[in-house]
Amino acid sequence: MKKKLILLGIIAIILSLAAYVFFKEKDYSGTYKGVYWKDHSKGVSLKDAKQKIETVLTLEKNGTISNAKIDFLVLKNGKWIARNDPEADVSVDFSVDPVAAAPGSDYKNGISMFNIKTNDMMGFYAVAVDDDGTVALVILDAVIRYQLEAKFEPGFDFNSKFRDLTINRGLVPTVRASKSGLLKPKDWSELEGKHLYAIHPYNNVIKNRGILKGTDGNSTLLEFLTALGVEFKTGVPEKMDVKYGFHSNGGWKGNYDAIENYLIGKNANEVKSLIDWSSNRYSESINKNNYFGIDLTAGATKTVQNSFEGIAGATVRMSRENTSYMAALVEAGILDEKDVIKGRF
Repeated sequence: MKKKLILLGIIAIILSLAAYVFFKEKDYSGTYKGVYWKDHSKGVSLKDAKQKIETVLTLEKNGTISNAKIDFLVLKNGKWIARNDPEADVSVDFSVDPVAAAPGSDYKNGISMFNIKTNDMMGFYAVAVDDDGTVALVILDAVIRYQLEAKFEPGFDFNSKFRDLTINRGLVPTVRASKSGLLKPKDWSELEGKHLYAIHPYNNVIKNRGILKGTDGNSTLLEFLTALGVEFKTGVPEKMDVKYGFHSNGGWKGNYDAIENYLIGKNANEVKSLIDWSSNRYSESINKNNYFGIDLTAGATKTVQNSFEGIAGATVRMSRENTSYMAALVEAGILDEKDVIKGRF
């Protein structure tokens, strides 16, 4: 009987230990990095990649995200640089009159008033005022990916409406910043009569977010330039050295800051993706290997973007960033590799 009691006691202890191990809350404490890179779908390895997105998450014991950092890195001259670095070196030559670039297949740069050195131009703007009151403006349009420039000579009426400043008629497309614009005009007549806010509905983000929030085509140029930091005295602009920044959601840095702010404080076990993939528009774009936006069916899409409400705080395309985030969750033991949806990159 005594041996039987001892045996039952041992079994009870073993069962208690098994229950403790099974039901013990998992400790997610730590820092985890997820990486996703360009041409992953084509079999390019990470060591051969030229562009990559890194997401670094710091998790508390229960999986709450206490810190998040996202970087878009580009390999240039053998060195990885951050696309979302907002630093820039900008100068302006007021003696130059902006001249339009030649768009289309035989593209040729126009003549710009500005010399700009920055890692990425998305959302970029710069403005300066010369001693005589001449104003030089450059603003990057995200839809056509061109620098749009305007020069306002002394005596200009800044109470005129911004809508009167149209493409190639006051707002000159001088330099193409990228070939991957949503619209790729072959001739500037395609955008005749269009001002900045009217180029495409996606340009709603200019007036709804950031430094130009509240402006639109009906704003006066005085209101527009004041929003960018120009000061006026009795309607005349006062001298100002070059001031630059990033409009709309703040360029790459602003968008990535928004994602980071969205994530911090949330539990990673409850946010396993930045994107809601339940929409047929998205889910039907995922192939059997879990790649998004490669093999498309009718009605599906290759882009996950919402410049109106944003996705996880961002207004840029999000499938690549989401993959990097999910990869970090794999490292944390929250997701399996098979669960990761690989975005178009």
